Amino acid sequence: MSVLQILQYPDERLKQVADEVTLFDDPLRAFIHDLEATMRAGPGGVGIAAPQVGRSERIAIVDVSAKKKIKQHGRMVLINPEIIAWQGSVVGREGCLSVPDYTGNVVRAETITITAQDEFGEQQRFEVEGYEARAVQHEMDHLDGVLFLDRLVSRRSDLFKRKVYQ
Repeated sequence: MSVLQILQYPDERLKQVADEVTLFDDPLRAFIHDLEATMRAGPGGVGIAAPQVGRSERIAIVDVSAKKKIKQHGRMVLINPEIIAWQGSVVGREGCLSVPDYTGNVVRAETITITAQDEFGEQQRFEVEGYEARAVQHEMDHLDGVLFLDRLVSRRSDLFKRKVYQ
């Protein structure tokens, strides 16, 4: 496994809409292993999307299992994910491996239902809530060229200089 270089804002590649994955093969699975290694190598990483390492494909990984006492699904590989239902909304603080110096308050759905393929092309369905739902929505935004900076409640009062990366 290799740790890949993470693109940082304002790199224009972070603003591109990623392409659908159609080929589920060994090179794809090898890339997913590298993508996961990259996420785990970063401080506080609970998710990562392929566009963050310069690969314009609809692939994201979310794993919030290190956060104790929250409902979660463990490691989720999400290929070509779609939100098919959502409920509620809540403001919460977000950070990003591609925007390492800032965090910000963003409104997200409280509960979502998603469908996605796994690394073998098998269709999956997840009911996700709370912190895990926030992480999934954040990573799915990367697939559409959207950063948390684009969703700040207010640029004036809801963007914060990060003191310590956690």
